[in-house]
Amino acid sequence: MRKELDLETDTLERYQTYIEDLYNVTASLQKKEFVNKTGWKDFVPVVDDDAARFLQLILQIKKPKNILEIGTSIGFSATSMALSAREYGGSITTIEFDPAAAKQAKNNFIRSGVDSTIQILEGDACQIVPGFSDSSFDFIFQDVDKQLYPCLLKDCIRILKPGGIFVADDALFPVMDLDSKWDNQVKPVEKFNHLVANSTELSSTLLPIGDGMIVAVKK
Repeated sequence: MRKELDLETDTLERYQTYIEDLYNVTASLQKKEFVNKTGWKDFVPVVDDDAARFLQLILQIKKPKNILEIGTSIGFSATSMALSAREYGGSITTIEFDPAAAKQAKNNFIRSGVDSTIQILEGDACQIVPGFSDSSFDFIFQDVDKQLYPCLLKDCIRILKPGGIFVADDALFPVMDLDSKWDNQVKPVEKFNHLVANSTELSSTLLPIGDGMIVAVKK
């Protein structure tokens, strides 16, 4: 019988350190270096390296041609995905509300040599996403203001092709010890998680990668 894992904080930190050390040499793109080169600190946090690797791996397995990202920030996750997508001819559309973040993302895409693979749309995702046609995307990654998660879900399912993959970051917010500034993000994520888990249109699971990633396939 497999021993139960000790999930104390120090143990989790050792797991994280081991994993990051394991992939440190072979990583083509790392969060710390990417952020430092940006030279700008006032932005919504980006995904961790393990989450970026997971996204790249899913793209390499599934090879989705039309990819949608909701929530660009400075473009780390989009760049990570683009490095995989360009290898098989995939393209990414990413949405960012903050013009300053969008500008930084564009610069980062150019610097990383993936600008031809990514189209960035500036504006409110709640206005942009409903405008996409049914079954427009093979893959959707959502990492936007968590208050929008439940609001966007119906349209995300609609615009995702059958067999397409839907991934949402920060799904473990409800059980994390977060700074008080994130308090308004917790209940929407809790509602979203239950909506996805009980959806008749999706098959899903929640993985403890980064701050938690819900991964779903449209039936």
